This record gives sequence, C-alpha cells and structure tokens, in this order.
Amino acid sequence: MNPRQDWVENAKKKAALKATENVKDTFTVGLGSGSTAAYAIAELGKKVEREQLHILAVPTSYQAFLLAVKNGIQVTSLDEHPRLDLTLDGADQIDRSLNLIKGMGGALTREKVVASASERVIIIADETKKVTILGEKNHPVPLEVIPFAVAPVMYKIGEIGGKPVLREGKAKVGPVISDNGNVIVDVYFGLIHGPAELDTKLKNIPGVVETGLFVEMADVIYLGTRSGVEKIEK
Repeated sequence: MNPRQDWVENAKKKAALKATENVKDTFTVGLGSGSTAAYAIAELGKKVEREQLHILAVPTSYQAFLLAVKNGIQVTSLDEHPRLDLTLDGADQIDRSLNLIKGMGGALTREKVVASASERVIIIADETKKVTILGEKNHPVPLEVIPFAVAPVMYKIGEIGGKPVLREGKAKVGPVISDNGNVIVDVYFGLIHGPAELDTKLKNIPGVVETGLFVEMADVIYLGTRSGVEKIEK
C-alpha cells in the first residue's frame, strides 16, 4: 500500500468508528455497500459484541449481507422493518449541500431504497470525496438499467448531453450485473450544477431503474482527514 492509500484507508476507518457511535440498542440499521461501508460494518460488529447491543440490520447488497453475518450482526429485511432508525453508508462524491454521487459499487438502487426508508442517513467518507460541484474530476453518474432497455437508454442519454458507458466486469467477460439482475451504465456529464433536475430527467427515461444521484438525502457526513474526523451536518 502506498502512503496515499495508507492515510486514506486510515481516514475511512476513523470516520467509520465515529459514525457507529450513533447506533443505539434496539436500533434497526441500514448497511451500505463498498469499501468504506465495510469498515463501518466491522466496527459495528465490534460495538455489538462489546456493548451487548440488540440491533437488526438491513444490508444493501450480498456483499454487505455477508459482512454483517461475518461480524455477528443480525440481519433482517425491509419487509419486516420498512422503517429504519438510520443508515450507515459511503459515497463517491459529496458536494457542499451534502448531495452525493453513489453507485460505483453497483448497489445504488438498494442503497437509495434503504436510505429513503431511514430516519437518518449517515455518510462515511475520506476527505478526497468532498467536492465543490458533483461531477468534478470527470466523475460519472452510475445508472441501474434493465438489460432490455440498454440501447435506447444510452441513445436518449446522448440526446440530453451525457456520455454513457456500459460498465464492464473486471474479473469476468461482459457487463457488471447488479444484485437486482440489471446492468450499470456510467454517464459522464462534466460538472452537475442541477443534480435534482438531472436526477428527475434521467429517471424519466424508460428503462432507468435508479440513478446514483442522492439529492438532499444525507443528514450527517463523517469525513476522515489526515488529522482526524470532520462532522458535517445538514
């Protein structure tokens, strides 16, 4: 691990540890997916064992499910608990208004469903994820798209100024498939000055299941830095 990766991973761990302090006994918690959420799940497992907490968790992916089981966290479902106390999740970009781009791990639809079912959404990230405007550094907006509609969806995205790229698997031939059986399309728009409007426009394209734009959904951000953890509230 190079020095940059080292401090970034340490920053994620510190932020995850602070975020889990919000989980109390009897809570039902949404668990996000990805590398940062994985640290939160591990820290939450330690907290459950240390404090003998009785909590339930709704994982947003098979990855999160396996991590929860591994760390001794009892899992449940939205069918049994349609309203959650809070969600712990990561983000790929965070702007000054706490709007997010998520979905580089491919779990954006389930993450957004779980976030919308939560009383509070707590985001954990390192300071490199903080931007002035979403889309900086040529960062794409992930979309979950049903396979039947990929070609017309990509055509219509081009009409509204986006550059769509079907996400390909790194360890298998073919596209990345979500836990819902859909594909992921990464769309490049450049700087996104109106994330709410873009989110609506994209979701109005038939075949788009969900977007990675999480607008006005985050309540608290725990941002790991080189020197500590910065807490940012809505």
